[in-house]
Amino acid sequence: MEILEAYDLTGSYRAAAELAGCDHHTVARYVALREAGEAPVAREHRVRPVDEYLPKIEELVVRSNGKVRADVVHRRITAMGFTGGERTTRRVVVEVKQRLRAGQRRVFRPWIVEPGLWLQWDWGHGPKIGGRQTQLWCAWLAWSRFRVVIPVMDKTLPTIVACLDTTLRRIGGVPTYALTDNEKTVSVDHVASIAVRNPDIVEVGRHYGMTIRTCVPADPQSKGGSEATVRIAKADLVPTDTNLLDQYRTFGELETACREFCEQVNDRPHRETRRRPAEALAEERTRLHPLPGTAFTVAFGTTRRVNWDGTVSVEGVRYSVPHPLVDTRVWVRFHGDDLIVTAIDENGPGRGRPACPLDAGEPLDPGRALPGPR
Repeated sequence: MEILEAYDLTGSYRAAAELAGCDHHTVARYVALREAGEAPVAREHRVRPVDEYLPKIEELVVRSNGKVRADVVHRRITAMGFTGGERTTRRVVVEVKQRLRAGQRRVFRPWIVEPGLWLQWDWGHGPKIGGRQTQLWCAWLAWSRFRVVIPVMDKTLPTIVACLDTTLRRIGGVPTYALTDNEKTVSVDHVASIAVRNPDIVEVGRHYGMTIRTCVPADPQSKGGSEATVRIAKADLVPTDTNLLDQYRTFGELETACREFCEQVNDRPHRETRRRPAEALAEERTRLHPLPGTAFTVAFGTTRRVNWDGTVSVEGVRYSVPHPLVDTRVWVRFHGDDLIVTAIDENGPGRGRPACPLDAGEPLDPGRALPGPR
């Protein structure tokens, strides 16, 4: 701009060059650009030796989806006859990668949630109890922000179904979708970037009238809500000194702590909605689908045959059950330190009561086996 101002003042290329401290040819070039209506600061592209190999560089960058290193590209084009330096190749590779990212950049839009539509769940490591690592099932409703945290000892399919059933009964209904991560209990494989569902989890979704979706692999944006729930739960339940001090001596104490945590976070205003999640849940519950009368059978565990002496064998240990169950089939699963045995008759599981496998209180009847081996 000083060059152009000097030319407007003097009307001479040489005089303007003396005032601006540059060559008069430079003044002439800038004046010609302005007269042509072009940006005076635009630089003219100069032909470079590497331009001859630019199509090959673009091919390597596109085929690798921007993962190829510049030194690898330099070796490839050097073998083709390029005599320039590696710094030139690095600059060109950076430019090509920037253009590739600009063309593939993901457009983010705000997720406007709708009541009764989305439930998310994810897992977090809980505190150790007696040297055993616990897991925290963390679920939340996307609209009301109502959270459910349940401690378990494993992440097997019966435990997942039991946690899901308990969560749905705590919120009082079934949403349209459930979003989670791509674990083998949910997605067994991916073909052409399409998740292949575990047949058992598909049956679970049909039983509750709910579609189970999974996140995009290596894409935290599609499951940020459940990850935030895990982070908050771990911050309150699993601080660093908890594992070192072994604060939770029994599984029952951890269950109590999780329930108190859920009551606390669901009864205080959420920073986004400025409403208490428990209050918002009362409105969202009107948009949820009705719950089935009983839980999906997998939630009760694995099947066992009751022997003639009124016992079942689980992991090489015999546990006693009520004698009317002799020669019948029952379902067994571990819940913390206890083994829960469930029988299903014409009235359904647990003497006709709705199944809430992981809720606090007495287990399903015919219920808990003796605390130790017989």
